[in-house]
Amino acid sequence: MATTSHRDGLLFETLAALVLQFKGYRILARRYKTPVGEIDIVAQRGKVVVFCEVKGRATMDQALSSVTPTMQNRITRAAQYFIAGHPEKATFDLRFDLVALAPPFFWRHLDNAWRPAA
Repeated sequence: MATTSHRDGLLFETLAALVLQFKGYRILARRYKTPVGEIDIVAQRGKVVVFCEVKGRATMDQALSSVTPTMQNRITRAAQYFIAGHPEKATFDLRFDLVALAPPFFWRHLDNAWRPAA
């Protein structure tokens, strides 16, 4: 049986996917797994591919500050795997976003939440 935090994570990811779809994004993948890590949501709008981390916490401030530099590096490496496997997306702009959620139903979508290290 799934733990409460696992179930909450799935719910938060579903809500984030709905938010992105409402904003005009097409969901390309959810829980995209690679040897170096997982990306919660991969989405596209126009010629932009978005690698989105989803964080749900007790407060919005906690959710917004929960993506560490180590996590950013892991997601960036996983994004490289995604692009390698989808060469038709290689010329698209790439962006790293965060969807933060907090009870009862507050959400915030930060586009360009971070930029990969050069």
